[in-house]
Amino acid sequence: MEVVIVPDAKAGGELVAEAMAELLRRKPDAVLGVATGSTPLPVYEALTAKVRAGAVEVSRARIAQLDEYVGLPADHPESYRSVLRREVLAPLGIGEEAFMGPDGAASDIVAACQAYDAALAGAGGVDLQLLGIGTDGHIGFNEPCSSLASRTRIKTLTEQTRVDNARFFDDDITQVPHHVITQGIGTILEARHLVLLASGEGKADAVAASVEGPVASVCPASALQLHPHATVVVDEGAASKLKLGDYFRYTFANKPSWQGI
Repeated sequence: MEVVIVPDAKAGGELVAEAMAELLRRKPDAVLGVATGSTPLPVYEALTAKVRAGAVEVSRARIAQLDEYVGLPADHPESYRSVLRREVLAPLGIGEEAFMGPDGAASDIVAACQAYDAALAGAGGVDLQLLGIGTDGHIGFNEPCSSLASRTRIKTLTEQTRVDNARFFDDDITQVPHHVITQGIGTILEARHLVLLASGEGKADAVAASVEGPVASVCPASALQLHPHATVVVDEGAASKLKLGDYFRYTFANKPSWQGI
């Protein structure tokens, strides 16, 4: 696992966007795994700027979704599919035909989960998967004590998560779904490159547990330690609890310039 400490979220977004751009230059039809939330927005903004400047071509890129609400139609403005249309597909000029995601409105959710895992495999797998991290160490909607071998499946949202997400539903918790489909940790670990982003001191404990703690289901993000190519990009606040922070700064500053992340 490589840990990269950056000054702020914007610098992290630029770093990861360049890694995506370099991947697309090598493999124009790469599958990019994307996440919702505020954390990855600087990445999408920086990549969009590169596309508009002609620095990278995305016409053949494919986009894969990390998770989705259960019970919301795909065209609901707060379905994650709709959010990703607004924040990723439209700015990058990528068409709906290049998008893959689980069907949260399916009548058979178990079958929909299995179908999405099969679709990812059929596409050749995810080349680069963006991840955020919760204050409890969750990735996707894999809450603490999720199996490290789990596949795409249905999960029940905690009450606190529903309270937190009510702001997207007119501050009405009754509109927030109780369930989501999420890629499992085992599914996530099949991506060729995992990039976890975190910013702010509120994520510091989770980052430290994920990077320097034991691999344990109580901290789902710690599973990234098992991956052959995992990169953790954190700002100074999120890095503030790392015991090896100085070492991480030194190794990144002195790595070969051609190596990337």
